[in-house]
Amino acid sequence: MPGVPDTDLDDDTSVPKTSDVSVDRPATESGTIPGDQIGPVDEEYAYHDPDGGGRANGHDHDEDHQHSHDESDACGCGSSCGCGGHGEAGGHGETGGHGETGGHDHTAPERPSRGSGDRPKQVAADGGGVANADPDGKLHDVEFTKPAEGKSQDVYDTPADQRVQRPGEEDLALDTPSYEIRSQMNDIETPDDKTWFMELDEAVIDDDRCIQCGTCVASCPSDSIGIGDDGLPELVKMCTGCSMCWDFCPRGGLRYERQWKITGGDDNVKGAGDPITEFSARVEEDWRHDSQDGGVVTAVLIELLESGEIDGALIATESDDEPWKAESFLATTPEELIANTGTIYNQTMALGNLGLEQWEHKLPDKDWEDISLAMVGTPCEIEGIRALQDFDWDYAGQEEGVRAVDYTIALMCTKNFNYHKLIGEKIQEERDIDIDNVGKMDVLHGKLMVWDTDDEMILEEDIENFHDAALKGCDECADFTGFCADLTVGSVGSSDEYSSVIVRTEQGLDAWETTAPVLDHHDLEDRSAVGKLQGWDKKKAFEALKRPFDPDAPRFIEYADHAEQYGTELNPHDAGH
Repeated sequence: MPGVPDTDLDDDTSVPKTSDVSVDRPATESGTIPGDQIGPVDEEYAYHDPDGGGRANGHDHDEDHQHSHDESDACGCGSSCGCGGHGEAGGHGETGGHGETGGHDHTAPERPSRGSGDRPKQVAADGGGVANADPDGKLHDVEFTKPAEGKSQDVYDTPADQRVQRPGEEDLALDTPSYEIRSQMNDIETPDDKTWFMELDEAVIDDDRCIQCGTCVASCPSDSIGIGDDGLPELVKMCTGCSMCWDFCPRGGLRYERQWKITGGDDNVKGAGDPITEFSARVEEDWRHDSQDGGVVTAVLIELLESGEIDGALIATESDDEPWKAESFLATTPEELIANTGTIYNQTMALGNLGLEQWEHKLPDKDWEDISLAMVGTPCEIEGIRALQDFDWDYAGQEEGVRAVDYTIALMCTKNFNYHKLIGEKIQEERDIDIDNVGKMDVLHGKLMVWDTDDEMILEEDIENFHDAALKGCDECADFTGFCADLTVGSVGSSDEYSSVIVRTEQGLDAWETTAPVLDHHDLEDRSAVGKLQGWDKKKAFEALKRPFDPDAPRFIEYADHAEQYGTELNPHDAGH
């Protein structure tokens, strides 16, 4: 056989190495490896004349060879195979090396079957013979290009440290490469059914329509959304395009009026909804003086906690660093609830703080699936948690917290405020009020009222004077009374020092019946006042909404439909945003 040394072995399936030939393969500075410096093939490889039906220096990866892979830790392919390893992580198997998704093709139609006396055969890269070998089996000189040092691979003509420009654009500042670069490199189109955080950012957050409910944070299955220093959602790692942040946003893909109907039935979209019963109530305890109106929310939470119905309540507390700025807080004792009674007029991103890891140090030592929580929030926050709870999906780090919420209490709300605009600009700068001297705030009878720490009123003005400090997205909300909550609590419809309570669900009725014995209560004093304000709020929302208000339409709004109605850019990630 050409190129094969003589052997005394009877077994012609084994060919020994040629003596005095090194197996080392050094590269010279010229980048050429002479053929006479390349050692022979490994012992189990033999050259077979292609004209005689064989192939040169190699083997077929047919069934017998595959079988050998399955039964030993060593491939036996030698340096020619390129298997690169064995086991679950790579090499042979279903997902790496060999098989349908990579490595050698085990189904090549031109490959002949092995005879009983044939050696394994190798298919060359071009399908006609072994690469870098002549028909006699002698290796050619191997040419290679030495990699450049200290340089990046050029993907485009543009240098690697400059941003790839879109046609017609010049002098764009260097920043994080946009999605368009990745799509060009991968040569793939964005699937039509994917909606990214970038769409939510474009249509809601950048458009100043975010209501800071935190639903997008709670819905993200990859924990890719966090809360920025400005209190707004932001992307903290790569978006997967799962669409959930868009779908569940009450100002984005969630048709909140449809959620009312799903939660409370057909009658839940008329007037003030279809409550089970309504009361005016107040607490008889001394701590009520520091609470909002009748102190009913705090009383309900204390009774649920002391009766063992809940392990804690997600409420708002005042920031230690910024006076009258609300932050999420998990209260687990009556003392903590009483210390945080009252209302702070800005959002806390409540649903973005449902991860139980955050509160693990305060929770009892039991399985998280057995934890029970109450949540106090604005109507939009309750819409978000209700929508999330309707689906058995994976919410990653927030999932246990979403499932743990068993009681929801909505605060009557026409709008909420941006902290810096209301406290910093309107109250401190424009009205020269020392915020450290403020003891209480309330919005009542169409006025914003502020008392100092000595209980003296220092401000009383029409709430309209503060509307430009309100969250813009609140204009589109028609849910003054929290249609999706178990209980709704506010001041409208009751006299001073009493709270109005609307019981909406059986769960809410249980909470009410647990609390009623410690309350001074009677039938709601003025139901029409609640209905009138609900109607006014709905009218304002209809004027602000740019989409149809339709409780019978599908729950989720497609981004393309929203973009058409609101004039939002389609595919902002492709536009380099």
